[in-house]
Amino acid sequence: MFIGHWAPALVAAAASKRAPKLSTLFIAAQLVDWGFFALATIGVEKMRVVPGTTEMNPLDLYYMPFTHSLVGSAFWAMGFMFILLMAKRDMVTALIGGLIVMSHWFIDLLVHRPDLTLAGGDISYGFGLWNYPVVAIALELGITFAAFLWYLKRTTGPIMPPWILLAFLLVIQAVNWFGPQPTEANLMLYLSALVSFGLAAWIAHWVGDTRRHIHERGLAAASRRR
Repeated sequence: MFIGHWAPALVAAAASKRAPKLSTLFIAAQLVDWGFFALATIGVEKMRVVPGTTEMNPLDLYYMPFTHSLVGSAFWAMGFMFILLMAKRDMVTALIGGLIVMSHWFIDLLVHRPDLTLAGGDISYGFGLWNYPVVAIALELGITFAAFLWYLKRTTGPIMPPWILLAFLLVIQAVNWFGPQPTEANLMLYLSALVSFGLAAWIAHWVGDTRRHIHERGLAAASRRR
């Protein structure tokens, strides 16, 4: 899963005005991948390119206990919650951020081959939808579009920024699916992933600054009437 990880971020931003900023939620949604590619650059977690690993990509994610185990993801979520709690002094905001971080593991569980663990070790999990491209593509696009439309419905503001965000997400997803596949796991691959996450979060920051939750609009209108 790639852009589908950002679907929970859009849903959370739409569902509650106490949710963190959209850019913060975008970081949360991919936080364990931020961690994985950062750790991979220094050899702590590991991947390799093995053609045929799955039908949709050749990435063999064979050692990632600190980010893509359930316990590892929980630690990242708790750390993110702590930072939000210190910054915002709002437990609801912090909990939403933590849940978005945790959503990553469960979404990956749907598409990964068995390479996710509960706490490291030899027993691994994954439903392997990447071996069924039609299903995986439909799922990724379906949850992304549904979350995007929900976000539009529940927020108000200029329409162009969110559509630019969606266009960017679709472009990087198309490159991921249909572009040249990597031939080796190297620093360039890791950095390109981190850059794509950063650009998505940067555009999400712009979108979040231009749109307001519908409840905020109602409160503002009531304040003007008084």
